[in-house]
Amino acid sequence: MRLSRILVGAAGLFVLPMAAHAAPAGLDALIATPAAHGAVSYTVPIQILLFMTGLVFLPAVLLAMTSFTRIIIVLSLLRQALGLTQTPPNQILVGLALFLTMFVMAPVFNQVNTAALQPLLQNKISVEEAATRAEPELKSFMLKQTRSDDLGMFIKLAGGQTYDKAEDVPMRLVAPAFLTSELRTAFQIGFLIFLPFMVIDIVVAAVMMSLGMMLLSPVTVSLPLKLMVFVLVNGWMLVIGSLAQGFFS
Repeated sequence: MRLSRILVGAAGLFVLPMAAHAAPAGLDALIATPAAHGAVSYTVPIQILLFMTGLVFLPAVLLAMTSFTRIIIVLSLLRQALGLTQTPPNQILVGLALFLTMFVMAPVFNQVNTAALQPLLQNKISVEEAATRAEPELKSFMLKQTRSDDLGMFIKLAGGQTYDKAEDVPMRLVAPAFLTSELRTAFQIGFLIFLPFMVIDIVVAAVMMSLGMMLLSPVTVSLPLKLMVFVLVNGWMLVIGSLAQGFFS
């Protein structure tokens, strides 16, 4: 629970600057204005509206700037390689991907919590300074997983400006390059996962054809064989362990 609060708080640092122009005393949810005949009219400050609008994009920011993309794609491809359409259900895969994401991102968000979130909650720094402190930690993680050619492509598309080092590249270029690299890595891992199961399908189809079993679908025979092989080699541990290790190597 503590890690989940850190995750939400750290991600919120990238949304809170949208409401940074609030008054020093803080944001008032409602402003009461006296009206005629003793009535009171209520208005919502524009800062609150901006803040609530920013929260709509918070899930997209979390998913596109963390390890979630690679994990959920690999798990989905694994389900397809096994020949299963609805097992495990999407809710299970998303939940597993979220918990793996929290595990992988724990060191990053702990650093963000220490450097930016806690000082902000203690009113020692402003929202803008908290976002400035949090950005290098997240950018460092993203750059480690980003290929240089992907980053170079987006730098070229943005005008070809040169930077002394990768850390100087703005986040608006690092984020799409990171997401592109994650998609490429996820499909590479998915291809390797498909290979052994594809071999099983080919062998089963060849054996059934040689036996003249034309009316029986090869999927009916290959599916239990693939499940048996996957369970015998402890496939879930291998896939999940390899995914997590790939971010720490």
